[in-house]
Amino acid sequence: MGTEKLVVIGQGYVGLPLAMRAVEAGLDVVGLDVDADRVKQLATGRSFVEDIPVARLGRALASGRYRPSTEYADAEGFDICVITVPTPLRDGAPDLSYVEHAGRGIGSYVRPGCTVVLESTTYPGTTEELLRPLLEAASGLRSPGDFHLGYSPERIDPGNRTWRLENTPKVVSGVDAESLRRVDGFYRRLVERTVPVDSTRVAELTKLIENTFRQVNIALINELAVVSHHLGIDVWQAIDAAASKPFGFMSFRPGPGVGGHCLPIDPCYLSWQVKRTLGRRFRFIELADDINHQMPEHVAQRVTAGLNRHGRSVNGARLLLLGLAYKRNTGDMRDSPAVDVVRQLRALGAEIRAVEPYAEPGQIPAGVLVVDLTEQEIAQADAVVVVTDHDCFDYDLVARHARYVFDSRNRCRGAVVERL
Repeated sequence: MGTEKLVVIGQGYVGLPLAMRAVEAGLDVVGLDVDADRVKQLATGRSFVEDIPVARLGRALASGRYRPSTEYADAEGFDICVITVPTPLRDGAPDLSYVEHAGRGIGSYVRPGCTVVLESTTYPGTTEELLRPLLEAASGLRSPGDFHLGYSPERIDPGNRTWRLENTPKVVSGVDAESLRRVDGFYRRLVERTVPVDSTRVAELTKLIENTFRQVNIALINELAVVSHHLGIDVWQAIDAAASKPFGFMSFRPGPGVGGHCLPIDPCYLSWQVKRTLGRRFRFIELADDINHQMPEHVAQRVTAGLNRHGRSVNGARLLLLGLAYKRNTGDMRDSPAVDVVRQLRALGAEIRAVEPYAEPGQIPAGVLVVDLTEQEIAQADAVVVVTDHDCFDYDLVARHARYVFDSRNRCRGAVVERL
């Protein structure tokens, strides 16, 4: 028996790490992506995912067992296919066009005995009600019976050095017992522990529970931060004090909003499905989404008020923003709240400069000048706004030389520092 062939559809923050791990586990991997420029970069050893250093990508290419491609024909003869494409929201409703495109594209190459796994975050029922009919129509085969089908929610956390693909437990499921056995067996080759569940719908809901839990709790702590400011209470100290309780409490931190592909989007899949199928609202999700979406405006208002206290109008003010990515120590700009903070402040007439060492130049919002974090840039700014707290920033330098600092991440200390 030859080496198993894996096809990973989507070579982004989820698909590329999966492809690299599979190569290291001894599989032949074809990484499919519709973005021709991305595929060319990967083929020449250029990684755009911080968690995949160029050396690791280079080793995968040198092994001869990793081939990036835009052509579905390269999937022919595959044993396993994992779909890791985006699932954005469009006007409040799930956009599954990428999943549909992937299903139709790979469906023609589905053969008896192969396994297809969906990892893209979506609402319960997608694997069996949407993807399966597409695969069956294109292949003329049936699942269960002819080929195996399952769902395994991705748990990639960009920039997390502790929890990686290999040591994060992997939830697995299948449309029948044999599909589950095949899906579980595949992931056992890549990760330390799998967590089998009874159905694909349970696995799909698992992912939504995880992200809804975070979205709701972040919204709670964000609203507490807003209220605590008006009450004159240090919310950060209160959170730290509450975190001393060894049971019954999990610490969440306020910030300028939520970003990435998960928190602003995934819980809305669940509320959308509940409304569509049950005719009722999922009020917790709707409220959390509303609160978190208001945080960029709150930050802009606090900066404006802070400037006024220092005798400066926001109109015409020179502001230095630290960090634009949605998450610390990454360049991931997907749905970053910093973009909304920039928009709000520019609409008020502010001149925006930003220090963002990780994001690609093409991802920087229009009208923002990217600069280095220097004593001169800090001193010349009317205000420094900490939006994303990258560890590489010298916060002591900021506190020493800034006229006024608004810190939405609790990283700066000093007489001129105001915290969210």
